[in-house]
This record gives sequence, C-alpha cells and structure tokens, in this order.
Amino acid sequence: MKKSGIVVVGSSNTDLIVRVPRLPRPGETVLGDDFVTAGGGKGANQAVAARRLGAPVTFVARLGKDVFGEASLARFDAEGINTHDIGRDDEAPSGVALIYVGEGGENMIAVAPGANARLSVDDVRRAQPAIARSQALIVQLEIPLATVREGLSLARAAGARTILNPAPAPAAPLPDDLYPLVDILNPNRSEAEVLSGLSVSDFSSAERAGRALLERGVGAVVITLGRQGALVVSPLGSQAIPAYPVRAIDTVGAGDAFTAGLAVALASGASLTDAARYGNAVAALATTRSGAQPSLPTQTEVQAFLDASR
Repeated sequence: MKKSGIVVVGSSNTDLIVRVPRLPRPGETVLGDDFVTAGGGKGANQAVAARRLGAPVTFVARLGKDVFGEASLARFDAEGINTHDIGRDDEAPSGVALIYVGEGGENMIAVAPGANARLSVDDVRRAQPAIARSQALIVQLEIPLATVREGLSLARAAGARTILNPAPAPAAPLPDDLYPLVDILNPNRSEAEVLSGLSVSDFSSAERAGRALLERGVGAVVITLGRQGALVVSPLGSQAIPAYPVRAIDTVGAGDAFTAGLAVALASGASLTDAARYGNAVAALATTRSGAQPSLPTQTEVQAFLDASR
C-alpha cells in the first residue's frame, strides 16, 4: 500500500481570547483591549497547520452537537481536511479554551475539554484504515491516555511514524510502556522538565533531559525552547536548532505549528534536524499573528520566509 499524508488524533476547541496589557495575578481583574473567537485545540491546530503546509490530513476527533461543533466542522471542511473520522457527541459539549494574551505574546489558558474527554479507543479503531494509509500519526495529551496509546499502537503496527506532543504536561508520569511506541517525542521546555524530572533552561540542560527521555525508549526527542529554538536529541547525537528572529505578538498555537511543520517535513523525506528547522520557521511565522488557527501559515508563506532568511 502506498502511504500518504498525516493522521492527527486529538482535541478540538473553540478559543475565546482576550488581549490584555499584562496577565492578571490571582484574584485580579485586568481590563482587556479586545475579544476574538477562533478555532483551537492542540489536535485541531496541528491538523489545520499540516494541511496548510500541503499534506493530506485526516483528523480523528470528537465534537459536541452545538454551534461551536458546527463551526469547527465547517472550518475543517473549508481547510480541505478529511473529516470522516470526526464524531459528534450527544451528551458532551464541544471543547472550549479561555485565553488571556499579554502584550509580549505570553499567554494563560484554561480549557473545558467537553467532548474531547470522550474521544475513545473505539473512535480511533474506526479510523484504522486512514492510519494504515498514513505516513505519520500525531497525537497529544488533551484526550484520554488510553486513546493516545491506541493511536500510537495502531500507527506503529501499520508502519507509520509516531509523533507524541506531550501537551499539556501530564499531571502524573506517563506509563513506561508508552514511550517505546513513540518514534519522536516533541515536548516544550516545561513538558520536558515534567517528563524527565530534570530542570531545563538552555540547550545543555535540554540535552540532559532529552537523553533521559531516550532511555525511556523513544526513538528521538525534539525539545522546543521558545526564542532559543529547538534541540534534537537522538541516539546519533544532539543538534541545537536556533530560532528565527521575529517580532512575536501571540505565542498561542506556536508549539502546534512546530509539531505540524516537523511532521510534514519528515513525511516529505527531510532529516530530523532539517525537519526541526522547518518546524522553527512555521512556529516563528505563527507568533507574528493573533490566534491559534488564524495564525497558522501556508506552505507558500513558509517557503517565502525561508528564502528571505537565507
């Protein structure tokens, strides 16, 4: 069977975003500048990003039967994403995220998962034909862990590359037997700290964390470090990938943009280090616009950005 495209198993939210001059402290009310509604959710962001970068994408998710769900499904259809494996839930509402964005682009996020928490093992099993045809599967941690495991297991059995973006950082350690199902683990700084138990502040400390995670059984680790860039850690060695300098106005969705860029580049035959460079470019562009899905760049925009950066 000729393999093509990417399957994303994950969450879909509607983001309710308020821009504020600074993030509020506990118990404090801060008057915001404006309010926008946008598509979000780590799975949906990654699916939209990968599709805009030119990859065929199937999204496996669960939405409520409400106005947010209808609007999300319409957006996915408009993007050209295969929505055959998106279920509709009779009991739970669609997921919602409440987001504050400060002037420097930093953010605070609270999520009500709704139907995302009911994305099941059976939902993923029904998507097995799409997974079997795919080159790669991306999964995150805004859905039940059993569902994550099933997606990774089915992709591994089908010979597809497995990519776990362990976000949000888990409240409890991941099971030891989950790591060997992961070809590429793609945490950010704080997620790498939680998973490895080591402090991460720079490339050197990130390498120690990455090595510790390799010992758990993953094939490779790519740690994103915000303005510093990313670090690739594999059995062959480590490589620091500097970030592209941009004027960031909103970091919401940047991590998802990186993960999607990484996956798309790998599916096109790029090496892991070159794929991380491409992910850095996609993430950098995403920070120059507001919102999660509205900020995600197209393949043409990323190529123009790379050409101008040479």
